[in-house]
Amino acid sequence: MKKFMMLMIAALTICSVSVFAQEKAGKKDTTQHVVSYTCPMHPDVKMDKLGKCPQCGMDLSLSKKEEMKKQATKTYQCPVDLTVVSDKSGKCPVCGKKLILSKKEEMKIEVMKSYCCAMHPNVVSDKPGKCPKCGMDLTEKKVEKSNNQ
Repeated sequence: MKKFMMLMIAALTICSVSVFAQEKAGKKDTTQHVVSYTCPMHPDVKMDKLGKCPQCGMDLSLSKKEEMKKQATKTYQCPVDLTVVSDKSGKCPVCGKKLILSKKEEMKIEVMKSYCCAMHPNVVSDKPGKCPKCGMDLTEKKVEKSNNQ
């Protein structure tokens, strides 16, 4: 039992050091993400900025692909200033409070329960079971609820 506990402590230490090192490296996504807009009447018309369709003059809107990406992206908001919305967790630039998952995201996660390994957070499943890497029980991911419920 002592060997197991020592092994677990060593594994946690290694994981936390590696996570800290990755954050410290300051790696950023430098990929150019292009948003495409299309005409509702002419889906073959694609542009990289909002404007009018050259064929019929209608306003361009987000393409179906962009709409799906927008729906799949997690959104965070400030619990105090609800106009502050971000696609990344962090602090509110206005009041400094920690950003929380939006109501929509909370509902999505509640409907789509997921389970992960405490030792291997990248091991995720939609049902309870055992981690294929270490054999530990998968635990349900908890959603950080907002204070104004």
